[in-house]
This record gives sequence, structure tokens and C-alpha cells, in this order.
Amino acid sequence: MRERSIDLVIFDCDGVLIDSEVISARILIEQLGRVGVHVDFPYVQKHFLGRSWTKVAAEVRINYGLDLDSDFEERYRADLLAAFEMELSAVSGVKEVIDALNTRFCVATSSSPKRARRSLYLSGLESRFGDRLFTASQVANGKPAPDLFLLAAEAMGVAPDRCLVVEDSMPGVLAAQAAGMEVWRFVGGSHLEGVPRNELDRDGALTIFDKWAQFFEMAPELKNPNRAVTATHG
Repeated sequence: MRERSIDLVIFDCDGVLIDSEVISARILIEQLGRVGVHVDFPYVQKHFLGRSWTKVAAEVRINYGLDLDSDFEERYRADLLAAFEMELSAVSGVKEVIDALNTRFCVATSSSPKRARRSLYLSGLESRFGDRLFTASQVANGKPAPDLFLLAAEAMGVAPDRCLVVEDSMPGVLAAQAAGMEVWRFVGGSHLEGVPRNELDRDGALTIFDKWAQFFEMAPELKNPNRAVTATHG
């Protein structure tokens, strides 16, 4: 049993609520290739996923000597949203978990407000979160800094040590830890398929799960006893 109750569950969006990271990586690789920056999926996974656009642009500037201007960002976001319209879906089982929670919850994401809202709408999650959406555009420092999670906790009126963060990326995990919050790493997104478990948790210190059906097995006290959960294990 944990020492303190969990009064707020903070969900990352991409790779946790929606299976979007493979789509995002593909579009970014295509766009970077057009301006002479040639990277592959493992590179994008290591250096870009889970980070704000500001940090992605800074990484490209440092390692490739190229400034990604606003036109590049607009093209990337437009192509990404077009792909989302055709391909995006919620991660299997997450809707059932959200509907059965007995505590408050929100989203805190590195995505832009427009992308985050559209993603939640396309995946059928928008009505579940309403305006409880916080993005990196609202803070000075994106993940792995703790700013975004601390903002979400403050806005929701919950102390950091009573928050549980669900993240898929290491920048997000580090941000939650820096905020003094409990954090679980969800590794069920398609972008993490085939990654050995020891690479996902090198120190063996993280709580890791890969199916939303496992959520209430790990924290039964967060489940509303009056709500059934019919989540698949596949």
C-alpha cells in the first residue's frame, strides 16, 4: 500500500492515450529528409519522442546546424494532422479505465494545444477530459523539466505527492520524478514494440505495464466499485 492516497491521475497523451508516436515519427522523418536531415526511427525515438517542438528544433540545430523555421513546423503539423485523420485511434482499453476511475484526472502533453485537442477528438476521448488539458505551450520548460506536471497539479488543486503520472517516454518519466510525483511507464504503444524490457527500465526501479487491463490490478483503490471494466488483454 502507498503511504498517501492518489487524488489525481495525470495522463500523457501520445503513446499513452492515443497510439500516435509511430505516425508522428514517420511524418517527422519524411519532413526532415526533405531539408537534408536524414534520420531513422531509432534516432527519433531516442531524441525526439516525448519532447516539445522547441526541444526537437533545438536538437536539430545542435546536431545538424539547421534552424527549423515556422514554415517547416506548419508543414509538419499539417501533414501530421492529416495522417491522424486517417490513422489515429485510442490505445486499447484506456477508455474503460478512464470511465472507471474514482479519482480526478487530466492530460499533460508536450503536443501543441491544437494537436492535442484534435487527437483527443479523433480518438473519442475529448468528452472525457473536457478542459482538463495542459500543454507544453503553457510552461517555460518542457519535459524532462517538471514544469508541466507541476502546472497541472496546481491547476487541479492537488499536491504533487498525491499525483500519479502515466507516461511512455523517459523525458516524461524524468519530469514526473522531478515533480515529486509517482510515475508509471506505459509501454504498450506500437512505437515500443520489440524494445527489451531492460532497455525500458535500465535501473529496474520503474513500475512498467503494457496493457490497460493491468491498471486496476496495480491500483485497485483507484477503481470505482460501481463501474465495470471490460478491457481486453490483447
